[in-house]
Amino acid sequence: MLNFIQSTMKFGIIKERKNPPDKRVVFSPEKLKEFKTKFPQAEIVVESSDIRVFKDEEYAAAGFEVTNDLTDCDVLLGVKEVPVDNLIPNKKYFFFSHTIKKQPYNRKLLQAMLAKNIEMYDHETIIKANGARLIGFGRYAGLVGAYNGIRAIGLKEGSFALPKVETLADLDEVKSELDKIQLPNIKILLSGTGKVAKGAQEILDHLPIKQVSDALYLTSKFTEPVYCLVDVMEYAKRKDGKVGDKFEFYKDPTGYESNFMPYAKETDFFIAGHFYGDGAPYLFTREDVKSSDFNIKYVADISCDVDGPVATTLRASTIADPIYGYDAISESEVDYKDDNAIVVMAVDNLPCELPKDASEGFGDMFLDHVIPAFYNNDKDGILERAKMTTDTGELTERYLYLQDYVEGNDNYALH
Repeated sequence: MLNFIQSTMKFGIIKERKNPPDKRVVFSPEKLKEFKTKFPQAEIVVESSDIRVFKDEEYAAAGFEVTNDLTDCDVLLGVKEVPVDNLIPNKKYFFFSHTIKKQPYNRKLLQAMLAKNIEMYDHETIIKANGARLIGFGRYAGLVGAYNGIRAIGLKEGSFALPKVETLADLDEVKSELDKIQLPNIKILLSGTGKVAKGAQEILDHLPIKQVSDALYLTSKFTEPVYCLVDVMEYAKRKDGKVGDKFEFYKDPTGYESNFMPYAKETDFFIAGHFYGDGAPYLFTREDVKSSDFNIKYVADISCDVDGPVATTLRASTIADPIYGYDAISESEVDYKDDNAIVVMAVDNLPCELPKDASEGFGDMFLDHVIPAFYNNDKDGILERAKMTTDTGELTERYLYLQDYVEGNDNYALH
């Protein structure tokens, strides 16, 4: 067990420096006050930032020092990748490093953290003993993704006009905009059962759209909008015809194939909120999209695996330009307003559109699950499991599989 007890530990909230700018933060001023109340022995400072959703003045008013110098902090808390030149040696860092799947574009970042003797704790590696993620922005990705997909329907059909989420103050405003619209009589399919899917479901339930069983969804026509929630055992099946098992699938999905086309035949709007694992079958291929049985006209791909299980996702789109069209015959991007275009929304940083709510929700989870580990000798193993690199410039045992990636010896990246 790692010993994290120190008489005083100094935490720094870092400025986000990645482009495009990200307004999110690990702790809001209010949540930081709660942190200090629960753990009065903690020292906390906030790095000055001109892009954060909460202003420097709000942190100062909450009683925290705002500074440009974090060199005397022990633990530095951020959201997105820290540029290599801004990494301070010999610190504990928390942020999304996007390295655990051997992402080629962040190899230099992991190399730099090792060279600078940084202890790295990736938000994605903060998990329970059973591997379940403890913190993340999934709910907000689901909320914004579902809204954006509905907004795209209005733009394509010319039937209603929803404002962009980034122009709205918070989730309450998002929901009040939805109260003003009437959806056409469509069938909506939502994949997944995690935080992303639950966030999307929150939007569908708010509208309110009736949820129906998959048996009813696949066999009936309706006179009002409906949605169906499907998990992996509905849209994938065993190749040998035996009954599938979800946990077996998660361990090894290679014996499975897609069972998505019966749903594609009955669906107008597909919201992809599932987690896609290595080796799992694609939900639908480009050939599937050419089929006369493929009737999906709108796709909100919140999972956003480019060239992956959702074949219409040719690229990630942006908050500035969130929608594009997919032409099934040419397998290429077209104007989403073209008559034959499938409308695709595939923004890969959706929670950035709702930075205030997303930050507040993230801070709740971080204070519940992570901060106590610094003061209870990590009794639940949270920090031990999450720690990727050591203060002596080595990968921890759990992350030794990244060694070839660090050395540049691997000739592939995991998807």
